Amino acid sequence: MTPESTTHIEAPVRLLLVDDQALLRHSLRIAIDRESDLIVVGEAGTGAEAIRAARELRPDLVLMDIRMPDGDGIHATEKITGTPDLAHTRVLVLSMFEIDDYVYGALRAGASGFLLKDARPDQLIDAIRRVHHGESLFAPAILMNLVEHFLDHHTPGAPRGVERLTARETEVLTLVGRGLSNDEIARELTVSHNTVKTHISSLLSKLGARDRAQLVIFAYEHRLVAATNRGPNG
Repeated sequence: MTPESTTHIEAPVRLLLVDDQALLRHSLRIAIDRESDLIVVGEAGTGAEAIRAARELRPDLVLMDIRMPDGDGIHATEKITGTPDLAHTRVLVLSMFEIDDYVYGALRAGASGFLLKDARPDQLIDAIRRVHHGESLFAPAILMNLVEHFLDHHTPGAPRGVERLTARETEVLTLVGRGLSNDEIARELTVSHNTVKTHISSLLSKLGARDRAQLVIFAYEHRLVAATNRGPNG
């Protein structure tokens, strides 16, 4: 076999499905099993089961329900993301509800995204891939609710860490807070995809953020998103 013929094939993304409704888990599995780069390695129907399964299976990504018996999804998310052996595992929350406290609680617990259960299968698959590759993902309605929630109920905190950011990093952080993907940020700023990734890495390091979702929280708390939405044309 020649060197040209040896190509690196990435292992499929390993998923754990968590929901107290068996029928929904079955539907999710059907949608996911159609994709060659994704594989379901386990299921759980309660928060406690989710924690045990995650620690045993060490999935790449957990699709997490919010309301469940025996420990809710927010508690389970916090336990999973707080386990050192699961540092690589990301959590994408699926919920029927857009309630702000649920969203913020899930993000504070370490979730990397929040998607509504009425999302189309192609939106779900795209969300799984984006979250696995380090991007945060929020349904548009949820993103807008978060902005309004922070404008109405939170006073800005001290600008801890902001003074360490360059002007370009602040621009990138603002666009992350608006929910743009890396490709969208690259187009907005007319820079390369790799340049955006470099800025994201720098932001994570300077702000001590675990992942991109925490950058979104930071942007909300420091009103970078509000400043953008309320600009001269807003």
